[in-house]
Amino acid sequence: MKMNKFILGAFALGMIGIASCNSSKANESDSDSIVAVDEEYPSAPVLTARQQATSDSVFKALKAKTTLADDSIYTTDSGLRYMIVKKGEGKKPLKTDAVKVHYTGTLPDGTVFDSSVERGEPITFPLNGVIPGWTEGLQLMQEGGKTVFYIPSALAYGPNGAGPQIGPNQDLVFEVELIEVNPE
Repeated sequence: MKMNKFILGAFALGMIGIASCNSSKANESDSDSIVAVDEEYPSAPVLTARQQATSDSVFKALKAKTTLADDSIYTTDSGLRYMIVKKGEGKKPLKTDAVKVHYTGTLPDGTVFDSSVERGEPITFPLNGVIPGWTEGLQLMQEGGKTVFYIPSALAYGPNGAGPQIGPNQDLVFEVELIEVNPE
């Protein structure tokens, strides 16, 4: 059972991060396969009208079913959108930190494609080794906080997609609880 959880956790980490490398990086050595956010996505495009409308629907549904710490919808310059479910009071991570999180990843229609919550075990990973939407978004959080992110495809896996469930140019939704920055 523990081995299955380990394999699922390793798969999840790969889904969140490794596949974010674009195809031009695919033929380079393994040490170069995870690129810095600033190199791969120097400036994400503004949200399209479809992405804006879809994310508005996702957040409207969230407001209807959850008590939120703040029901404002925030949008960063990159196009990342988020709502704060629970405000944290601990440390904020830097992109060079490791983080321990619980999360559920869904497509905008609510289809769950990965969840540490369902596996019952949080995951720890380096923040600079995941998709740009995660790297940016988690730096906005504090330990103990929970946030829902609407990550446009340009800040997720872009035109390559990731595995059978995340197609090309797929926007993603993640509910993330930041448990700890730089866990032991």
